[in-house]
Formats: sequence, C-alpha cells, structure tokens
Amino acid sequence: MSKKYTLLKKNGKARRGRFVTPHGTIETPVFMNVGTLAAIKGAVSSMDLKEIECQVELSNTYHLHLRPSDKVVRELGGLHKFMNWDRPILTDSGGFQVFSLSGMRKIKEEGVYFNSHIDGKRIFMGPEESMQIQSNLASTIAMAFDECIPNPSTREYVENSVNRTTRWLERCKIEMDKLNSSQDTLNKEQMLFGINQGGVYEDIRIKHAKTITKMDLDGYAIGGLAVGETHEEMYRIIDAVVPHLPEDKPIYLMGVGTPANILEAVDRGVDFFDCVLPARNGRHGHLFTKDGKFNILNAKFELDDRPIDEGCKCPACQHYTRAYIRHLFKAKEMLAMRLCVLHNLYFYNNLMKEIRDAIDGDYFKDFKEQKLREWQII
Repeated sequence: MSKKYTLLKKNGKARRGRFVTPHGTIETPVFMNVGTLAAIKGAVSSMDLKEIECQVELSNTYHLHLRPSDKVVRELGGLHKFMNWDRPILTDSGGFQVFSLSGMRKIKEEGVYFNSHIDGKRIFMGPEESMQIQSNLASTIAMAFDECIPNPSTREYVENSVNRTTRWLERCKIEMDKLNSSQDTLNKEQMLFGINQGGVYEDIRIKHAKTITKMDLDGYAIGGLAVGETHEEMYRIIDAVVPHLPEDKPIYLMGVGTPANILEAVDRGVDFFDCVLPARNGRHGHLFTKDGKFNILNAKFELDDRPIDEGCKCPACQHYTRAYIRHLFKAKEMLAMRLCVLHNLYFYNNLMKEIRDAIDGDYFKDFKEQKLREWQII
C-alpha cells in the first residue's frame, strides 16, 4: 500500500488526519467502539454500529483466543466475516490483561503465563503468540504485545519493563512480517502499532518513544495511562510523548476515556481513542448529553416525555422517551440497556465528527471550551 496516514490539517496541536487501511479509510480523530468478544455489550449488532456511525470496532486478542478461540475464527474466515463487519477492526494484543489479571499471571522474558479467568487453565502468550492469534483473527490493525505497567511503580521496575516491552516489540515486528508474507495468511496487509510505555516518568517515556519511532511501524499508541494516575499526570505525559512520535503516523491513546479526556488529548495531538466507558455507563442507565451526564433511573424522569438528548439523531432519541426507557430499566427489560448503549456510542461517534469539523474549520479551541462549559466541567 502507498502512504497510509495523511495529516490533512493542524489547529494548534490538534490533528485532522486520514488513515487508509485494507478495510476502509478512517477519518481521524476517531473513537473506536469496544466489542471485546466481537460484540458490543448491550445487544448492539454490527448493523447498529453502522447506523450510529462507528468507523472502527475494537476486539480483544486474549478473550477471543480463549473463546471461541482464534483458530475457530480463522476457520470461519476471520473476524470481519465472523461478526459481519466490513469496516476496520483493531485488536488489542492481550497486553492489558498482563495488567488487569495481575493476580493470575507471571511475566517472563519469553512472555506471560496466565491462568484463564474462565476455567483456570494455564495458558502462555508472548510476542509471537500474540501476533499469530491476531493474524488468525485477521484484524485490520494488530497491537504489539507489551506490559501495561501499574501505577504507582518504582523507577527500576518501569525501566526493566519498558526495556522488555521494546524487545517484545522487535519480536512482534519480525513475526508480523513473517506472517504477512505467508501464503495462507487471511490478511496479508495487517498493520502493526507499537506501544509507548514508561509510567509517569517523562524521561523514560521520551526515550522509549524515540526508540520505537525508529522501527517505522504503521502507528503508535500511548499505553499505561488511565490506570490510577490523575488526569493532570496523564495530560503531562501526553504533552511529553507526542512531540517524539512521528507526525506522519497515527497516535492512539489507549483506554481513554471521558468526553473531556478526549477533548484534552485531541488538543495535545492524539488521533485514536477507545474506552469501555460509554457502553458500560449505558448499561447502567448513565447517559451522556450535550448538557452533561444524567442517570435515567432518577425518579424525576418517570413522566418525562422528552428524548434522552433533544436534537440527538441516535435511534433511541429518534423513537423513545426518557420515561419509557426508565420504565424498561425498572422492568428489567434488555431493551433498556440496548437503547442507552446505542445513545452513548452515538454521542461519542458524533462528538468525534464535531471535533473533526472544528479542526477543519480552525475553531477547535473555542469548540473545546464551549463543550467543557456545556458539560459543566469549567
């Protein structure tokens, strides 16, 4: 393929880009809708994702390896065919599970030994295994295998972990090149993103960013944030790292975050985002609107015949009232979760469209401040 990422415009540090992939073009900044097990929790289908203007779906390597297994997905033609989604898919590497399953794993130079969270079965995943699994899944973008470092961690621990993550990245790249050149590989154009780590130590982060930039990967992620540090610390690290990542490649902030986090990170040069927050909040009746968040279960909405967010074009707001959706929750009807997840994901996807328009129109700073005021954050 020719050049994949084109930086179309900058407004301050905010970047407006276009990323060409084997499964379609991604307009950035973009929010990836999280479907860990090849489905969005809350009974949201791939057809729904198109209706709510999702550009990229994200699934998880570790979870799909366990169930139904990457080999089953491969037999069925890869993840796109399996879940009936013809737009880009990014697969996380399993590296986050090194962090989230800390009580069930052991890290070695060769990789990580896990006990399955499903049945306790012993499994091993290293850089090569992660690339092989992601190749079987045939996602558009594969993430390199890394360790998501807990916060707080000592400087010594962080330095050792980052050095190992660099060695793992080198092994990922070699394995990915080998897999993409194999005759029976489903997606021979699978892309590889490397991950910057370093905890809250700016100098370690910067050194690592410079090191992985030399590897000329398809994109670069900033990992290991939103894991216990303050928002101010997160923004400080983004400010430190972004200038040392290549301007002609997409930059992805992993696992972040709130609408305000996204605005702040876009303002610092980030292109890609993902987070379980909108779907998780939706399943519990917590809804995002142009005026801020609210809980649909509150008694004051019992007779409220307005949509969730007046002016919103999501399927829930186009057809149902707050009173009805509240009733569905009280009656424990699954439709309640579905409608709220659809609304929240549409809110995020539409926010990204508004951000792109603001960068295109040279008014992103004003847009950001206006949104933070409307959400009663400033």
